[in-house]
Amino acid sequence: MLNSTAAENRFAVVILAAGKGTRLKSRHPKVLHKIAGRTLLEHVIAATSHLVPARDTFVVIGHEAERVRAAVESTGVNFVEQPQQRGTGDAMKCAQPALRGYEHAIVLMGDAPLIRPETLQRLREFHLQQQADITILTAEPEDPTGYGRIVRKMVGGRPSASVAAIVEQKMLSAAQMSLREINSGIYGFRLSTLFQHIGRLTDQNAAGEFYLTDMAAIVGEAGGNVVALPAATATEVLGINSRMELAQLDAAARARICAALMNSGVTIYRPETTVIDADVTVGTDTIIEPFVQLVRGSRIGADCHIQSYCVISNSQVADGVAIRPGCVITDSVVGAAATLGPYSHLRPGSEIGEGAHVGNFVETKKVRLGAGAKANHLTYLGDAEIGARVNVGAGTITCNYDGVHKHETVIEEGAFIGSDSTLVAPVRIGAGAYIGAASCITENVPPDALAVGRGRQITKPGWAAARRAQRNKSG
Repeated sequence: MLNSTAAENRFAVVILAAGKGTRLKSRHPKVLHKIAGRTLLEHVIAATSHLVPARDTFVVIGHEAERVRAAVESTGVNFVEQPQQRGTGDAMKCAQPALRGYEHAIVLMGDAPLIRPETLQRLREFHLQQQADITILTAEPEDPTGYGRIVRKMVGGRPSASVAAIVEQKMLSAAQMSLREINSGIYGFRLSTLFQHIGRLTDQNAAGEFYLTDMAAIVGEAGGNVVALPAATATEVLGINSRMELAQLDAAARARICAALMNSGVTIYRPETTVIDADVTVGTDTIIEPFVQLVRGSRIGADCHIQSYCVISNSQVADGVAIRPGCVITDSVVGAAATLGPYSHLRPGSEIGEGAHVGNFVETKKVRLGAGAKANHLTYLGDAEIGARVNVGAGTITCNYDGVHKHETVIEEGAFIGSDSTLVAPVRIGAGAYIGAASCITENVPPDALAVGRGRQITKPGWAAARRAQRNKSG
């Protein structure tokens, strides 16, 4: 990372994020739309964080400025307001006072979420090596339609590294229509040159805006050094103007995430079906089956096995956990070697202990389930503290809500809860106690006791036959 305190070659990063993005047809700012679990702007800030510290990064905001500021201010970047959105050239004019003391700037758009830190590093180094006034990051997509084209200067009948102009699609001449190299909208600028000539920009165009792209021709005509650097891939420089493009870049981002995880030792059988956010971590030798979603910063340990159709959100899963199909885990913690599912639902505040089992159609909420405890079938456990080695029988319910307040159930270690029990909170079941099946428990049970709370069975021999006979006689 560049030392931001060094006067020589001091770099800033400017991220242009003031636009509305009308083609998305959205009520929300364009840069706050998300791919791979992060806003577009967060992706760009993350990429530039490898280039300069946050204190040397300036985000130009305008449309819904306060919402954009609130979304990313925790990153520590600075903000510059563009009161009227009059184009990228006007945005840089607004940023000029904040950039005093910097010699160079990398300028990029807030809707280019796939730009890689390595590419920005190459851009900076090339810009300095070429002693350039402007360095333009370019690409050659399969279909360049809609993008401004790079017109390179010819030397000896061949295109050189120097750029004569950037020509927008609608302004291309017949001879220029064959040009495939596009302007990515990502630049390196020598700031003294930029601000010396930025006043020459005009808004004499269909949109009535000041375009930063026009600086290439202006600086070139003034004798400045304007050069181009091709990106390694076209995908990483693409922006977003439609919901279809949003989906395409989301798919590209998630494919990149899966590739990185597989390269680190994670098995993902069908990566094209898997949804993994950018801020998720997964340990080595974990196996992820098709149609799994790992989102919102989840942390998955090593040697886990996550089977199909599981959704894990903002949760921590320790090493060696087996998660069978169809589990939903939200805001929860799962201990090492635990087993979940199939079809378990861990709601927020669930803490599942080491080696514990939470099985078929079991729902937990604000529960601490101790090491080795088991709740294997058709059970609801809410607002409960459950000790180690407790066995919770099928159909058990902790009745935690009285219509006004929530109450806690405590089941101490080693207790056995018979099937179809109803535990009416607040209630405490002592260590080693037994609860008879089908009991309704409304009072505390001391340790090592047996509690049975159910109506006495009454059996009347012949009653059913007599009732049928009576019904047939009356019919």
